Amino acid sequence: MDMKLELVPLPVADVDRSKAFYTDMVGFNLDHDVQPGNGMRIIQLTPPGSACSIVIGTGMGTGSPDDGTVKGLHLVVDDIIAAREQLLSRGVAVSEVEDMGGVKFAFFSDPDGNSWELQDMSGL
Repeated sequence: MDMKLELVPLPVADVDRSKAFYTDMVGFNLDHDVQPGNGMRIIQLTPPGSACSIVIGTGMGTGSPDDGTVKGLHLVVDDIIAAREQLLSRGVAVSEVEDMGGVKFAFFSDPDGNSWELQDMSGL
């Protein structure tokens, strides 16, 4: 039986601020921004080239940043230097690249403290 991870919910305090961060600054594609009713709003965003998306919103039962944040989500890239430069050019605060024995990482967080890691395994 296949099991595919295709959607990861992220707790955020301000969905409009987070939507702008992920689309305008990080470059995720906006898949859906719907309001099905009862105060619910669902925003689904996908990193370019990814089969897995994130979802943020209100009234979805995903909690709030006070309930804890998501840590260490990986965005796997072929060229970490280019990916880091692209994020920096869009105003994202990204760490320096760290080489951990052929696997390279750079780190950033969204406005709510959900943390991301760029990962480049091309050196292996």
